Amino acid sequence: MKNYRNWVWILLLGSLWGISEVMGGDAFYGNNVPHASVWLSAWAFFILALGRGLINKPGSSTAIGGVAALYKFINAAPFFCHLLGIFFLAVAFDFFASVLMKERRKGAFWPALSGAISAYSGYALFALVITYIVRYDPWIAEGLPKVTNHIFAGGSYAALTALLAVPLGYWLGVNGWALTVRRSRWTYSGALAALAVLWTLVRFIG
Repeated sequence: MKNYRNWVWILLLGSLWGISEVMGGDAFYGNNVPHASVWLSAWAFFILALGRGLINKPGSSTAIGGVAALYKFINAAPFFCHLLGIFFLAVAFDFFASVLMKERRKGAFWPALSGAISAYSGYALFALVITYIVRYDPWIAEGLPKVTNHIFAGGSYAALTALLAVPLGYWLGVNGWALTVRRSRWTYSGALAALAVLWTLVRFIG
């Protein structure tokens, strides 16, 4: 990804994901919303798919997730388990999108499949690592039932949202990519302006 403009999109999309984690995370977890991570994951998958439509390159989704995690780390209380969840979701999507969405294929099947598999994989990676490798106390205390519930209940809900969010985001990204080629000066100027707003706005609403 030598094109510097790709990094503008990565920074913008990662920040859009990050601000949803900062604002939505506080609202959902603070009010004990059931399956709060699923609602955040739905937006995450939309953003990841949008990015894949704009930059269909291996590693781009992981980079977007890295920016989102950094955004949350800087602008919210550092709950490292949440940062780990962001990272694993991005890595899982990156892998399956690289395998199943290598070309800008028409139709919703491959994006939907990539999203659903990524949801289960990301949730499984997180649950297993946080419990058995990181050994985070709340997860160790509840053990296997919490792990299986996170993977099969939370993962299933996340997969259902990904079936809709990923094809929609990917379609918008592919069509947006064509626009960036035709109106490159305006689109990149707008992206830079939006990026500045996102990093400034959170200071006033956080």
